[in-house]
Amino acid sequence: MDHHDDDLRKFEAHGATPLPAARDEGRVAYEGAKIWYATFGAGFPVILLHGGLGHSGNWGFQVPALVKAGYRVVVIDSRGHGRSTRDERPYKYELMASDVLAVMDALHLKKAAVVGWSDGACVALILGRKAADRVTGVFFFGCNMDPSGTRQFEPSPVIDRCFARHAKDYAELSATPDLFDAFVKAVGLMMKTEPNYTAADLARTRVPVAIVHSEHDEFIRHEHASYLARSIPASELIILPGVSHFAPLQRPGQFNSVLLAFLENIHS
Repeated sequence: MDHHDDDLRKFEAHGATPLPAARDEGRVAYEGAKIWYATFGAGFPVILLHGGLGHSGNWGFQVPALVKAGYRVVVIDSRGHGRSTRDERPYKYELMASDVLAVMDALHLKKAAVVGWSDGACVALILGRKAADRVTGVFFFGCNMDPSGTRQFEPSPVIDRCFARHAKDYAELSATPDLFDAFVKAVGLMMKTEPNYTAADLARTRVPVAIVHSEHDEFIRHEHASYLARSIPASELIILPGVSHFAPLQRPGQFNSVLLAFLENIHS
């Protein structure tokens, strides 16, 4: 795949490439929310967890590649994101991790590999720590596991374009399309106060983990990615050159090759 969109102009205008026709989709009622999911293809399950303020459609460049490689892909809209609803309780990464397990139970998935991007990566690693019997491996892309991992926020045209796309998608998909500002505030509060995992917490991870970090990530410090790789026993650090926090959209071919190699390695 030779698609390039380093400045996210294509993403802002059109979004990611549309998801293919789903094999199955639905909603799972759990803990005051209805969690939307869709499945594609057949084979060993791979769950894709999107980033904060986004939705499963942001994986449009990854789903076809995974299906072609022989995996059953499950995409999930995090609670309050995309087509999923939520109640009034605050956003919590651990609550969202339990949402994923609820979807796995509804789909009768005993085990799956979990791929997370940004907030979704935090959720994925929580699953790897707390539900290791259900997870074969975690692909952790672009997130922190304690407050020291974040860079000071600096606005940029790329971030502005991504945010504009998120706002448009929220209005089109959400059951509460007029509440985007409140949604951003609630998710932002979670990001400011969580996650808060120590090195000792990370050391209790017992599944293979790829810590994947972009050379030009706007939000996460390189030193933090290195720290995570040192702190998690069965982990490796992978650096994606020439891209930013939005690598799955900017250069999906590069991102997908690393993802597929990880999945092949943990399942060989």
